[in-house]
Amino acid sequence: MLTPEGIRPVTVVVEGEQIASVRAWGDVPPDAALNDYGDLVVMPGLVDTHVHINDPGRSDWEGFETATQAAAAGGVTTLVDMPLNCIPETIDAEALEAKRVAADGKTWVDWAAWGGVVRGNADSLPGLIDAGVPGFKCFMIHSGIDGFAWVDENDLRLALEKLCGTGLPLLAHAEVAEPIDDATKKLEPAGDGWRRYSTYLASRPQMAESDAIALLIGLVEEFKTPIHIVHLSSAGAALALLESASRQGLPITVETCAHYLCFSAEEIPDGATEFKCAPPIRNADNRERLLEALERGAIDMITTDHSPCPPAMKCRDEGRFDKAWGGISSLGLALPAVWKVMHGRGVNLESMAKWMASAPARLAGLEGRKGAVAAGADADLVVFDDAAEWTISESDLRFRHRLSPYVGVAARGRVRETWLRGELVFSADEFCGSPRGIELVHG
Repeated sequence: MLTPEGIRPVTVVVEGEQIASVRAWGDVPPDAALNDYGDLVVMPGLVDTHVHINDPGRSDWEGFETATQAAAAGGVTTLVDMPLNCIPETIDAEALEAKRVAADGKTWVDWAAWGGVVRGNADSLPGLIDAGVPGFKCFMIHSGIDGFAWVDENDLRLALEKLCGTGLPLLAHAEVAEPIDDATKKLEPAGDGWRRYSTYLASRPQMAESDAIALLIGLVEEFKTPIHIVHLSSAGAALALLESASRQGLPITVETCAHYLCFSAEEIPDGATEFKCAPPIRNADNRERLLEALERGAIDMITTDHSPCPPAMKCRDEGRFDKAWGGISSLGLALPAVWKVMHGRGVNLESMAKWMASAPARLAGLEGRKGAVAAGADADLVVFDDAAEWTISESDLRFRHRLSPYVGVAARGRVRETWLRGELVFSADEFCGSPRGIELVHG
């Protein structure tokens, strides 16, 4: 069993939906129904705080049912949905209610929804806080969705004034436009040049991240309100700024994503637009420095940033990175894909649980309830065969559209069972029962 104290043989007693106690191995209540998993690892259900479910309004891109099934199959028992890509965008309390209606009766795991910060909606934030969102998300550059407007420093100040004192985090897509615009002007305007991944990578320089993060750190210093950097791809100046802020004790946290740890730019074929995301997957040296930063604690957690779309929007036939939708489909694949990388580096499963369960649970205000095998927590448990070696195929993709750069990737570890609040929802590659996930409301 993977507990907060490490992997050890224990008995976990579940009563109803919660863990009642964690006892010595063999200390089994006489009237208990016993599940003995032998040498398999039982670990806490994972928490993914960066997922685009796209429901309501764009359920043809994904949807609550398929997203939560993919999560359950990959050992993820809690999702937090991003506020864009759905229609309406989750930028006021009415839109959140529409999301709740769309989710009703369709979710195989528990979920919550980030609220959105966009240009001009500062007065809507208190209503979303009262409605129970665990925090907010903003873009500092065009989001790809016209209805989710990017914000500048003035907009951020207006939002932080509303969030100050609530303890709720502001999550930021930390890229600014000027370095990207400058870099793009220097590239070939059209043609086969945009089939090359190197062209797309050159269009999103690391300076776009470091400039955005420098601005955000200044706002953290001023407002003392938690800010979280989503999907850090740059291990250069941006990471150095974040480490300096952490040493100062500023309330700023940072995630990276599974694709930045599993892939590198040199490996991406020309025209392979399934790899397109923003910020981009960078080179192998950058990847190594991200891995080292995780291991020394400079990066707090790993998420997926599962951002799917209909296959046609990936423009795979044309292979033009400038035209393709930016987003990687990965929900349910992160644990075995990243564990393959980390096991090869001598990293233990305790660290994986910290990065993929307890730290994201803390970000979403769910510490003590999700992300740990401990008395009083929800009985969200994953039975994991940590030694299984396999290759990801299309049949392993449980999300709506089976297009992903993870197809063909070597993986380690198989999820054998997933339990949500004391009930089995996934076992032996099949879903069990019916959707029983609930919304997790903050406050």
